[in-house]
Order: sequence, then structure tokens, then C-alpha cells
Amino acid sequence: MPIDLRRSGVLLGAALLAAAPAQARRIEVRAGPGAPIARALAAALPHDTLLLRRGTYREPTVQVTRPVTLLGEPGTVLDGEGQRALVIVRAAHVTVEGITFRHTGVSGIDDRAALRVVDATDCRIVGNRVEQAFFGIYLARVTRCDVRDNVVSGTSGGEMDAGNGIHLWYSRDVQLTRNTIEHHRDGIYFEFTHGGVARDNTSRENSRYGLHFMFSDSCRYLHNRFERNAAGIAVMYTNHVEISDNLFADSRGSASYGLLLKSISDSRIERNTFRSNSVGLHLEDANRNQVTGNRMERNGWALRLMASADDNTVAHNDFTGNAFDVVAVGDRNSTRMHDNYWDNYRGYDLDRDGTGDVPHHPVRFFALIVENNPPALVLLRSFLLDLLDLAERVLPVLTPASVVDRAPAMRRQA
Repeated sequence: MPIDLRRSGVLLGAALLAAAPAQARRIEVRAGPGAPIARALAAALPHDTLLLRRGTYREPTVQVTRPVTLLGEPGTVLDGEGQRALVIVRAAHVTVEGITFRHTGVSGIDDRAALRVVDATDCRIVGNRVEQAFFGIYLARVTRCDVRDNVVSGTSGGEMDAGNGIHLWYSRDVQLTRNTIEHHRDGIYFEFTHGGVARDNTSRENSRYGLHFMFSDSCRYLHNRFERNAAGIAVMYTNHVEISDNLFADSRGSASYGLLLKSISDSRIERNTFRSNSVGLHLEDANRNQVTGNRMERNGWALRLMASADDNTVAHNDFTGNAFDVVAVGDRNSTRMHDNYWDNYRGYDLDRDGTGDVPHHPVRFFALIVENNPPALVLLRSFLLDLLDLAERVLPVLTPASVVDRAPAMRRQA
């Protein structure tokens, strides 16, 4: 028997109400005065679906405390009027799908989010839009959640006026798939998160990092696009991660990186493209990592090795069109290089086995000068520096002898 609660502003179309209490019902909700979604939730049983009919809902923050589905028709909008968070989920097996969240306003005292899931398992957040929110989708202490096909667009403000697009904290086994995040502080943020997978997402034009994760072991980042983020991507204090088949592009500035690895160990960075960044890949206190099969194209510095980076392998990568392929800071270097393609390699291959017969030293003399005196960069294309580089190549004195590819590839590898 359907239940009509029109006078309360909610229409409940519960077709299977009394006859089959164990079977999930569909409850129709229409925008109106008061709090129609909250009232419908109060009447819902576990595993019911609330079908939100198109319209704009303006009501106090919706609290979801039982396993239900919130399903929005096209044109369904929850508007925070710049004053409040919109939905908080505190139950397992909740699905939120097809809803536009809008206008949370900025908060200086809490991480106000359009959609927050707390202490929950097995949530699904699918096909939503988040517009002009402080934080977009915020997951705290969740397990096995699926976040996919959402579009999250922030306020375009500075770091103080924007939270993170998709934020994970103390969570496990979360899947982020095919989301688009832009104009937030950090597009995707992982902290104390384990076993997460970010795949096929696009994170662009964020005011700090496109992806920022710390203390998040055993996560995988696959086939994502990170473009025009102010500071690029930062990966810190983490072990055993895989970063494969991603694009890191157009992060330019004095402190911008395609990918910054700091205190990262035993990880794989494979088959990525680093294109047109100030620094393509930066390794600092990064140990025993495998950097293989990547393309380094048209960066200022393709690879920066700090003295604290130890025992890494750089192999089978392509270095093309970079101002500087490698800069190594410090006297010691234990990074092993082999089988990389360098477009400025001037050696030869007499036996035609595809490997250069003489080692390649990829650190330019001028790169060391610029590292210590950045204004000297204005001399990059000068004839004098070409002569200095040639002299250093013939008789290396200042460039670190330990930074060497002893088996440079004659053809592109990646």
C-alpha cells in the first residue's frame, strides 16, 4: 500500500510496505518547505531507496544513520546556501548517487564537506556533482568504499578558502575511479590510508597539489591525469606504493613538481609521462624505488636527485626535450642508471646491439650552476654555455662521476 504524506511535504510511494517488510522499498521525496529528506529518512527502513525528485532542497544537514540509498533524479540539488555541510553518513551500506551538492560555504573551524562519510563500511558514492564546496567528498575511518564517476569542482580560491576535493583519512581499501576534481586546495588527499586505489581520475588546476598523500602505505595510483596543479603531486612518508601509467603535466613554478617523492621507499614508478613541469620527478630521502619505463618530456629538470636519495634504480626511461635531464645535489649518489634513452647522448653503437658503447653522464655542468644560482638560468641558450658543457663532457671535473648511465639506449624505450 503506497503511503501519501503530501501534507508533510514528502510523498512515500512504498509499494511493498506491509506485505514484504524485508524487501527494500522506494520512497519518493519532493523538494518543499521544512526538511523533506530528513522526514523521509525517519520513515525509511534499512535498505530502502529514497528517490529524490528533481528540485532544489534547502534543509539542515542531512544525517544518514541506516543503510539506505539516496538516489537523485537529474536536476536534484542540495543547496547549503553557504551555511552548512549537506549530508553526513554514519552507517554501513549507504549509496549516494546522482545528486548535485552545492554551496557549503567556507569554514574556519571545521572541515565542512558537501558529503561526509564517517565510521562506515561499504559505501557507494556514484555519479554526483559537487559545486562550490569547501571540502567535496570527505571519508574518515571508512572501509571498502567505492567513489566513482563524480565531478567535484571547488571555489577556485586560494589555499585558505578551499579544502580538498576528495579527502581520505584513516581509511582502508577505498576505490576512487573516474572522478574529476578541480579548483580545490588538494584534488585528492590520502592520509593514514591503506590499500587504496585511485584509477582513471583527472585532477587539475588545484591551488596546491593534484594528489597529496602521506603515511598511506600499499596504495596504487593508476592511469590518472594530473594537469596544471600549482605545486604538482606530493607523495610523502609512505612505503610500498605503485604509481603507474599516469600523466603529470604542466605544473610550473619555483616550487612545482610533476611528482615529488619524499621519504618514500620500496615503491614502483612505472610507465608514467612527465611533461612540461618545472621539475618532472624529485627524489628526496627516497630509497630503493624502481623508476622504470617513464617518459620525461620537455621539463625544466626531468629528474632531481637529492643527496638523501639512496639505492634507487632509474632504467628504461626516455629523456627528451628537457632543459636539464638530471641534476644531482650532493657529493654522493647511489642511484643505478641503465638502459635509458637520452636525446642528447653523443656516443655511438659500433656493434649495433642497441646500447651505446660509451657511458653517458646526464648531469650538465650548467645544471649545477643553476641549482646554486637560479638567476643564471637566463644564460641557458648561450653559446658560451654550450662550450662549457662540451668541455665538461670531454674532461669532466665538476659534474658527479657517479651519476652515469653505463648502458644508454640508442632508441626510445618507454
